[in-house]
Amino acid sequence: MAESKYVTVQADIKSKIYQGAYPDLKLPDERSMAEDYGVSRSSIKRALSVLVQQGIIFKKRGSGTFVNPLYLKNQAIFQHEGSNLGVSDSFRINGQAPSIELLDFRVIQANPEQQSALFLNDGDFVYEIKRLRKLGGVPFMIEYGYVPIALLPGLKKENVTQSIYGYVEKEKQKKVTRSFMTIMAAPSNEEEQSLLKLKTTEPVGIMEGIFFMDDGTPLEYANMRLHYQYLRYNAFVSISSE
Repeated sequence: MAESKYVTVQADIKSKIYQGAYPDLKLPDERSMAEDYGVSRSSIKRALSVLVQQGIIFKKRGSGTFVNPLYLKNQAIFQHEGSNLGVSDSFRINGQAPSIELLDFRVIQANPEQQSALFLNDGDFVYEIKRLRKLGGVPFMIEYGYVPIALLPGLKKENVTQSIYGYVEKEKQKKVTRSFMTIMAAPSNEEEQSLLKLKTTEPVGIMEGIFFMDDGTPLEYANMRLHYQYLRYNAFVSISSE
C-alpha cells in the first residue's frame, strides 16, 4: 500500500508541474505535502526522490525543492515518463499521451535478430505489431514491436490498440521495469516519408530496444521510427573525479 501511495503522489506532482501549478518553481515543504496528500513523510520523500532521479526536480540545501527549469524548457520536445527511456507506452509530449493507430497485427516466425533479442529458439513465433503514434492527429512515430507468443498467448487485436504494458500488468501482474536502448538516425524511406510527412532529404530518428519485465524476461523487441523533430535525448551524467 505504501508503494502505491508514493506512486500516486509522484504522478500527481508531475501532473501539477506540467500544468504550471508551481509558477515560482518551488514545491511546498515535505510536511505540508504530506498533510495535503494524507500520506506519511516517507512516502513524500520517496516520491520526490524518484522525481530527482528523473531530473524533473532538484533540492537546494537550505532553500527547498524546485522544478528543474531545463525540464520545463524541453517540455515541448519529445519526453518520456518513468525510468525507461523509450518505453513507447509511456511517451508524453507536453504531458499529453499520443493516440495509437494500429497498422498491422500478425503472427510471424522470429528471424535471427528477434531470436537473439528475445532469447528465442529456431521455429519460435512472435506477434508483429505495427502502430502509428499521433499527437493531435499528427503522426510522429511508426512503431514496430515483436512479442513472443509464448509470453502472451491469446493476445488480441483490441489488446494492442492500447497499452501493451498495461495489459501485461493487468493480466499477468508483471511490469516492464528495464530497457536497453540504441538511439540513432538514418535516411528515411518512402513509407516513413509518407506516414511521417518527411521530405525525401529528411532523416528519420530511430529508437531500438529490448524491454524487460521485472523478473528479467524480455517482453518486447521494438524498433521506433520517429520524425526527427521529436528525437531529443536528455540525460544526467555522473562525472568521476578520477
